Amino acid sequence: MVNADIEIETLAAFDQAVARGSLSGYRIQSVNLLERTFALLAADTSAAVFLGCAMEPDASAKVRADGALVFPPVPDLPFNPYRGLLYTPEELFEGLPDGYEATPDAETYAWFRETATDGDVFSSMLRSVHDDAVSDALDEHLATARVVGVMGGHAVSRCSADYRGAAELGRALTRSGLTVAAGGGPGAMEAAHLGAHLAPAPDDALDEALELLAKAPSFEPSVSDWARAAFAVRDRWPGGGDSVGIPTWFYGHEPPNAFAAHIAKFFANAVREDGLLARSSAGVVFLPGAAGTVQEIFDHATPNYYGSRGEAAPMVLVGRSHWTEDLPAWPLLRALARGRAMESRIALVDSVDEVPGVLASMS
Repeated sequence: MVNADIEIETLAAFDQAVARGSLSGYRIQSVNLLERTFALLAADTSAAVFLGCAMEPDASAKVRADGALVFPPVPDLPFNPYRGLLYTPEELFEGLPDGYEATPDAETYAWFRETATDGDVFSSMLRSVHDDAVSDALDEHLATARVVGVMGGHAVSRCSADYRGAAELGRALTRSGLTVAAGGGPGAMEAAHLGAHLAPAPDDALDEALELLAKAPSFEPSVSDWARAAFAVRDRWPGGGDSVGIPTWFYGHEPPNAFAAHIAKFFANAVREDGLLARSSAGVVFLPGAAGTVQEIFDHATPNYYGSRGEAAPMVLVGRSHWTEDLPAWPLLRALARGRAMESRIALVDSVDEVPGVLASMS
């Protein structure tokens, strides 16, 4: 069995494995087994690993006696370090009617700020275990997807032309069969996810959605109002297109957006950033941004330059004047690419309308 075949992440998958006769060698990840005591007592659990699974004491004692490894749930944490699946917006924003401060996302950020510098090896271990579990879930979710990354500034207002452009881009890419992956935060990142969410809806849905969002154009001063406006759009157009947001609690003052269908949120920004770029196998689009976006351009250019991930993935920079005059990353990128395999895989365009065609020509 390959690793994906031995992982059990839902109660239904657990029941199926029990019905097949044995749990030996399986990795059961964050499944509530309090109602499965009889199954655990009856099944062969030798060489199994239980990660954060709630069990009755007699069931726990039995599986340990079988030789299974048991990593019990950690009490009093605002997050589950052993989680087997990606987050959803509903999960991270649970409790939003009482204000953003009451949500699991805000509570986890508060825990992170309290423990990030206290030197406690247990806290750092929990963060690492969590991030590895999320990475595993992300790999499984994107196993067959053609992923295009969309990078851009967090400060873009919902009322701006740049926000609309990013939304139109996310919609076009999703309609072309690609899975949009972005940083999962506000600004251009949110806009790309909004477009992906509205991909199944009529074109004029975007105009109406932008009117609803204009009531809270930024996550400042109120994250609560900003998030509630997003959920109003989701309620108006349920069942949106697929996309993946990859934010971080390292920049926890920037909340995740509610339009990403799935969210892989990390504590370690370096793990998050490299993971987002590495998984964007169909290319990466860089919208106008500042320091963070410049960093992402060259984070992605480096493995393309050395060929360390195989064939260079396409890179499309949007905004000729921005990337040649305001922040002249394009001349340096072009100089790095000269004479190398990546030279034919980079492009500079004026507008988001050109992106899908340019990406298709390089794929």
